[in-house]
Amino acid sequence: MALRDFQPGDALPELTKPTVTKTQLVMYSGASGDFNPIHTVEEYAQEVGLGGVIAHGMLTMAFVGQLLTEWIGLDGQMEGFKVRFTGMVRPGDVITCSGRVTERLETDGTLRLVCKVQAITQQGEVAMKGTATVAVLE
Repeated sequence: MALRDFQPGDALPELTKPTVTKTQLVMYSGASGDFNPIHTVEEYAQEVGLGGVIAHGMLTMAFVGQLLTEWIGLDGQMEGFKVRFTGMVRPGDVITCSGRVTERLETDGTLRLVCKVQAITQQGEVAMKGTATVAVLE
C-alpha cells in the first residue's frame, strides 16, 4: 500500500530485529559515544542492581526508527519522533517493532500521518513506546 493510502487504524509493517548481542552493545557504545558500563560490563550492571547488562535505550529507538524509515521510503519525510522507554532490553532479546496510524491530517496542503509506535520483547514486555509524524511527499 502506498504511504498516501494509509488511514487511521492501519498497521505499519512490523520489523523484527534478531537477537540483541553483547557484541552489538559494545559496537553501539563506540558508535554513540555512550560508554556507561551498565551496557557492557556484566559485573558492574549486577552491582548496580540491573541483573546484568542492558541495551541502550537509543538502540531500541533506532530499531523503531528503522521500521519508520523503511515504511516511509522515498514517499515521505519524518517530521517528529518522540519516545518513552518503558522497559529494559537485554542481550538475548528479540525485538519486534510495530506501529499504527492514529491520525491523518491535511495542513498547509501537506498530508501528515501520525502514528503510535512501540518495541516489544519476545516476552511481550513493551520496552519503548512513542509517536511519529510523517509528511507525505507528492
